[in-house]
Amino acid sequence: MTIDSHQHFWNYEPVKHSWIDDEMSSIRKDFLPEYLKKVYQENGIDGCVAVQADQTLEETDFLLELAKQNDFIRGVVGWADLRSEHIDSVLEKYSADKFLKGWRHVVQGEADHNFLLRPNFLRGISLLEKYDYTYDILVFPHQLGAVLEFVRKFPNQRFVIDHIAKPYIKDGFYDGWALLMKEIGKQENVCCKLSGMITEADYNSWTPEQLHPYMHLVLEAFGSERVMFGSDWPVCLVAGNYGQVKGVVTDFISTLGEQDQQMIMGANAVAFYNL
Repeated sequence: MTIDSHQHFWNYEPVKHSWIDDEMSSIRKDFLPEYLKKVYQENGIDGCVAVQADQTLEETDFLLELAKQNDFIRGVVGWADLRSEHIDSVLEKYSADKFLKGWRHVVQGEADHNFLLRPNFLRGISLLEKYDYTYDILVFPHQLGAVLEFVRKFPNQRFVIDHIAKPYIKDGFYDGWALLMKEIGKQENVCCKLSGMITEADYNSWTPEQLHPYMHLVLEAFGSERVMFGSDWPVCLVAGNYGQVKGVVTDFISTLGEQDQQMIMGANAVAFYNL
């Protein structure tokens, strides 16, 4: 089974989606399941995990409704304010929904590079294990020091790093990112998504070879049993089509054994998110 562990849906709104800048203007439009279903049929994808793009409970409810209407959406990673005094009751409410698998906060957009270590946020994270929820870590490389300290505090919580922590591939940034990713990879409760890579390179001139050192490091640090394929559709469309995104990963892992390939392309996502 081939699972896309990371994609998004939205009805485009200029204010809500202001993060879509002029360079990304090609995705300033609606992206809904009927569009993705056709893409998946063309690329041999059996199902996906829909991940929040807006930080509201309305976004979470929107994705859950889409999951109920579309069989190929196997799970949802939503947003709730994990800093809230009332977060336990919010988590309990959503625990009744079989499609809600985990949560994410857009930490990359927080000015405080130690945002993950704030006491009120840590309190919210401490409650996730009770409901068997996962947590997606969305950060930039300068926040990886905090990530390492963060994941060590919760050895039984299932974490996954989105988009290989968004190294600045376009600028050739590697060493500092690689050092911290190796350390984080030693924490056995942390996985990593091979996703969001072509948009960290130059949109117009990236090559698969540019991405290979980063993918090699992720595979070395986390092992094929803790790495999963994700497309980051439709964001990926600013730099390439779905087939190119999938091909970058499948070509890279083609030298691995069949079982390793199956884990990366689907089995790991199924196990991590309980799909």
